[in-house]
Amino acid sequence: MARLIARVRILPAEADSDLESIILSLKQKTPNRMEMKAYKKEPIAFGLNAIVGDFLIDDMEGQMDSLEESIKEIQGVGEIEVIYIGRESVSIK
Repeated sequence: MARLIARVRILPAEADSDLESIILSLKQKTPNRMEMKAYKKEPIAFGLNAIVGDFLIDDMEGQMDSLEESIKEIQGVGEIEVIYIGRESVSIK
């Protein structure tokens, strides 16, 4: 079965949300057979940062919905935006 990389921008719910806590939760609370492969903090404005995470998921129906739901359930997460989805073998920048 093919594996996909989903790049997701995660905005904090509040300006003082603890990004390190959110990142730790993202690594620990992703559904089975999914994992957070990499992340970076991306400046938004006025000292506010977003998290851009690369998640490894199976190429199956419903996997992206499951990932989005699990991210939205994490305390401190506001909005999410899927930036890119592609096969694991493709390099994204």
